[in-house]
Amino acid sequence: MPVSYTKYFGTIDYQDESVVRFPHGLPGFAEETRFLLIDQPVSEPLVFLQSLSRPDLCFLALPVLAVCPGYQLSIPAEDLATLGLPEDRQPEIGTELSCLAIVSLAEDRPPAANLLAPVLIHWKNRKAVQAIQAEFGYSYEHPLFAEAAPCS
Repeated sequence: MPVSYTKYFGTIDYQDESVVRFPHGLPGFAEETRFLLIDQPVSEPLVFLQSLSRPDLCFLALPVLAVCPGYQLSIPAEDLATLGLPEDRQPEIGTELSCLAIVSLAEDRPPAANLLAPVLIHWKNRKAVQAIQAEFGYSYEHPLFAEAAPCS
């Protein structure tokens, strides 16, 4: 069984079928193409996207529907092709793919979720992309704790 050494979780045993692959990497991290999705019951619905090549690189994420229940997708054709999904329609969150918003934490601002560029994971082939959702006016810094903050 493969093993990953991580800064935040120590040593993790994992199976190859649990690896999420980003064929084009992530924006700003083009060389990072293999991640584990780690969920800890104590921190649900938060999940962690842990790089398999860099022990110190781990993204905190939330399911977009936990942040914005009415979230809509408009995935570009090239991202649908990368994910191995049909290009003639938009996939459904939860049944065909997972859609995660990366959370940013900074000392001078409240926590925020990136609804503009969610991480999309097609579990059938474990391919993933971070896709820009410009059509609906989502923000890359949607406040998590704002009172009834609108999603767009």
